[in-house]
Amino acid sequence: ELLVQRGITSVDDAEHFFNPSLSDLHDPFLMKDMDKAVDRLNMAMGAKEKILVYGDYDVDGTTAVSLVYKYLRNYYSHIEYYIPTRDEEGYGISIKSIDYAASIGVKLIIVLDCGIKAIDEIHYAKEKGIDFIICDHHVPDDVLPEAYAILNPKMEGNTYPYPHLCGCGVGFKFMQAFAKSNGLTNQNELYSLLDLVAVSIAADIVPMTGENRIMTYHGLKRLNSNPNLGLKSIIKICNLANREITISDVIFKIGPRINASGRMQSGMEAVDLLTTKDLNEAYAKG
Repeated sequence: ELLVQRGITSVDDAEHFFNPSLSDLHDPFLMKDMDKAVDRLNMAMGAKEKILVYGDYDVDGTTAVSLVYKYLRNYYSHIEYYIPTRDEEGYGISIKSIDYAASIGVKLIIVLDCGIKAIDEIHYAKEKGIDFIICDHHVPDDVLPEAYAILNPKMEGNTYPYPHLCGCGVGFKFMQAFAKSNGLTNQNELYSLLDLVAVSIAADIVPMTGENRIMTYHGLKRLNSNPNLGLKSIIKICNLANREITISDVIFKIGPRINASGRMQSGMEAVDLLTTKDLNEAYAKG
């Protein structure tokens, strides 16, 4: 009865529900503008342009920035990240951040978990010669910003099969498409970042169905076996080491600690923690 209430009415559906497979993730190029986004990223890397990865200061934004930055830095060094301050800049894209990007020679900004309503800010950036790739999941208005590409499964006319991705999930699909377009066949390198996606899905309270369920299932496995070093430090602080970590642990213990960074000081510190390569540094930052 519980399965039927969830819309699962066949043996095959039940098998997929109880044993989510990464092979069932949708082709990222089904998302509108994905080809344009990948082409612009490849162009930036080929021309050695400076890239800025930008995101909101909450859990979804900081995990999304961490995921995209961590993956791209394996292949590219002219890349930085930026999280706006809650008090000075507020939510979304700020003029201050665009001025900062222009001052350091950034030509492409990948913005995650926000940006879909930043009409004036992105117009201002365009006048300064900066392109935007927006990776967002919030419902857009009728007027869209002048971005080079907009990745959003809730966009009108978007035929992507699953509309409930979080911001980090959209970032993951972007990196999946980037890997596919460049023949990067080591999928473990990308799948190793699913712990960040699982934390984001849980903390953002998006539906635990479809692709979200698949990514969370495998992300939790990662959290319990070989987590991101920053997450490992949080797990230790939360006294969750040496026990099975559940979705409830992520929602009520891990997520709030990441969120606290953007609320009390700077979300940049959360990204510093989640992107560190040094375990001792992770424990110190955690």
